[in-house]
Amino acid sequence: MFGLADVTRAVLPGMRARRSGHVVTVSSLGGLAAFGATGYYHATKFAVEGLSESLAAEVAPLGIKVTIVEPAAFRTGWSGPSMRQSAIRIDDYAETAGARREATLATYGHQPGDPVRAAEAIITAVGSAEPPLRLLLGRAAYDIATARLGTLRSTFDTWRETTLGADYPREETP
Repeated sequence: MFGLADVTRAVLPGMRARRSGHVVTVSSLGGLAAFGATGYYHATKFAVEGLSESLAAEVAPLGIKVTIVEPAAFRTGWSGPSMRQSAIRIDDYAETAGARREATLATYGHQPGDPVRAAEAIITAVGSAEPPLRLLLGRAAYDIATARLGTLRSTFDTWRETTLGADYPREETP
């Protein structure tokens, strides 16, 4: 997260001067939906999402684009050698975080995402006339993100009256 902020600060002056440019940040499906056992990972990805979305609103009038790349599982070292884990195992979490940890480790080398195709997709998006703010990569990213949208919509609709009731009451007009 801090590296992203440092690099962005370094490139923005030139982009502002040219009134053009494109900042591409790499987040994850984990920046849209969180799963057990990877809370710190999700926290950093949610931070990337927030920073990038805010940046997009700030720089759009200057002709600068921002795209947040949100891949699902790709054949990288993420679920294998580069995955850092706590040495502590708590039995109460065996069926939740423990199961998720084991399932994630089992995917190593079998992830459906192709890093070369991901790079090609990013190049296509950046080169388009209207690049997306968010670029999902992989079927799982699409399926999980759209399911998350449905869950959010359902929850918001279910709690609509409670939500709206949190405002100050309107003054009666004579």
